[in-house]
Amino acid sequence: MVIDTLLSGQLLFAALVTGSTYALVALGLNLVYGTMRMLNVAHGDVVMLGSYAAFWGFTLLGWSPLVTAPLVALAGAAVGLALYRGVVRGLLRVGTGVAPGRVEGNSLLLFFGLSIIVQNVCALAFTPNNRAYSWLDHVVRVGNVAMTGNRLFTLVVAGSICIAVAVFLSRSAMGLALRAVIERRDAAFVVGVDVDRVQAFAFAVGFGSAALAGVLLSMLEQFSGFPFTIAGFIVIILGGLGNVAAGLVASLLLGVLETYGVALTSANWRSVLLYGVFVAALLLFPNGLFARRVRT
Repeated sequence: MVIDTLLSGQLLFAALVTGSTYALVALGLNLVYGTMRMLNVAHGDVVMLGSYAAFWGFTLLGWSPLVTAPLVALAGAAVGLALYRGVVRGLLRVGTGVAPGRVEGNSLLLFFGLSIIVQNVCALAFTPNNRAYSWLDHVVRVGNVAMTGNRLFTLVVAGSICIAVAVFLSRSAMGLALRAVIERRDAAFVVGVDVDRVQAFAFAVGFGSAALAGVLLSMLEQFSGFPFTIAGFIVIILGGLGNVAAGLVASLLLGVLETYGVALTSANWRSVLLYGVFVAALLLFPNGLFARRVRT
């Protein structure tokens, strides 16, 4: 029975969908932290706003997620860019030369305040009730695997974006500059990398990918807000803070752990499995599961 569960194509598909969405959520957290060492605890609220935008676009305007997904991603990127230029850039300049950890502490307070504001405004505007809609929910069968169209769509979109980002970071000039800032910020500045431009780009991509993740997740389950910030932090801790490529692998591992762990136990064990393994990994591999590979 256990062997049949482990070899189930249905569970493998579910794990890939979950892992790809976690990867998309964690992508923005990793880029922002890697380039600026800022922990964006409001990241999950950006995901929530993307879900609300998709829901109201579908119910009020009749727009399918195919239409709202690129619009919401662009809107999220614009908000991220505006927030960077209006607030974060000044915070970084003020923090230059100040005691170590000052910028990180200030940014944590800033994003925590933004998170509280967004959550309360959404509760007042939309009520805290769960929201959901049905789109592309017909069943597609491939062999013994039954998959709904919206889950297949989510896997294709999220997986394609993650692969595209990995290629972008390794092949394009901006991607190489971004990796340089993540790995050696001061050295990148010395050799002429426009650090401010890279940081603005990372903020825009981070917010845009989170908003897009919200659109995809709104098709799969009811929502009134998502605890995906925690899942994103688990991913970047497992993969190594600032290590985008390892974060993508860690997302798939987390998706497999959650899906197969719940299938072998019960849904009540989901949080125990996730956070138990997270704490164990943090104690045994404080720099991430791929720290040795990063050092070499």
